[in-house]
Amino acid sequence: MNENLETLTKLRLLLEVDGIGPGKLFNLLSKFNSLDNLINANYKSLTHTEGISQTLANKILKQIDDYSTFTKVIENELNLLEKNNAKWITFWSDNYPQNLKNIFAPPIILYYKGTLLKQDANSIAIVGTRMPTQYGKNIAQNFASDLAKKGIPVISGMARGIDSSAHWGSLKGSGRTIAIIGSGLDVIYPAENKKLFNQIIENGAVISEYKLGTKPDAQNFPKRNRIISGMSLGTLVVETKQSGGALQTAAYALEQNKEVFAIPGNLGALQSEGTNALIQKGEAKLVRNTDDILVELKLKIEPKIGKNIAKPTDDLNMFEQKVYEVLSDKPKHIDLISKESKINSSECLVHLLSLEFRDYVQQLPGKVFVKS
Repeated sequence: MNENLETLTKLRLLLEVDGIGPGKLFNLLSKFNSLDNLINANYKSLTHTEGISQTLANKILKQIDDYSTFTKVIENELNLLEKNNAKWITFWSDNYPQNLKNIFAPPIILYYKGTLLKQDANSIAIVGTRMPTQYGKNIAQNFASDLAKKGIPVISGMARGIDSSAHWGSLKGSGRTIAIIGSGLDVIYPAENKKLFNQIIENGAVISEYKLGTKPDAQNFPKRNRIISGMSLGTLVVETKQSGGALQTAAYALEQNKEVFAIPGNLGALQSEGTNALIQKGEAKLVRNTDDILVELKLKIEPKIGKNIAKPTDDLNMFEQKVYEVLSDKPKHIDLISKESKINSSECLVHLLSLEFRDYVQQLPGKVFVKS
């Protein structure tokens, strides 16, 4: 409990600083090697960190001064989490979703109710408009149900419309489903989804990067969408307008080098403008059934994990393996590691930090790394 309190306090303390998000926090941790070192950092060392201005350094130091007061805030939060049967994990926790580790600036803290399982790495996201046609609802429910019967977890955002239909379809198929929400776990939105919320917890998980009590403000949902696509192998867009939030999820998926699929729709229907445009631009593959998705992702229906999706021999994901393979007992700079692994330097740092926390690699001064 004390270790949990200490870790959560330090991470939350830093993330509360205006201008510090996951990306900058990873940079800071990469420079200072540990939370303790970072909390004890001085002004000069902070300003020598990439992306940390003098103003931001002062904000960090001011926030660190409030550490003892902030501890009481986190104690109350942990008590509330316990009362709500909710848990929290960090990027370095064993059960942190592996797929999510591979995106740009992954959430450092996640709160959840339900269970997180290794099979979630084989999930498919189903997203779409809050105002679907009956055809769209049926498609979302039928696809989700069919995926569930084939052992594939379904991820969505628990919003009205397509999201809700996808969750219900997965439950109907006796499958596992995961909801990523844009509010605290104690704020069910929309309110009419309370029953669905409870059913998802019993058959999967509800996940949020927002602390308890957070309202479902509009700015939370684009950030939420990167987690939906990030946790999934691929994203299916069922119906969406040209400006719909589902297109944001699709854009994140493409950015994350994930597959995007779309259901073609009537040319005269507003709800199909977004999906038809994705297909026309070649950004999404037209699918007619779940087999089209599974074949594209090289997922065999039986057994549930396809032979062409490499299962690491240890606990490293494929991106961590790529980075680890180019390392040796001779020091290598981050730029060279990035070039040889063909992964951009910011993402490389995330994977190297993960490897370092698990004692696979050692960081030397000047962003140089060697195998441990």
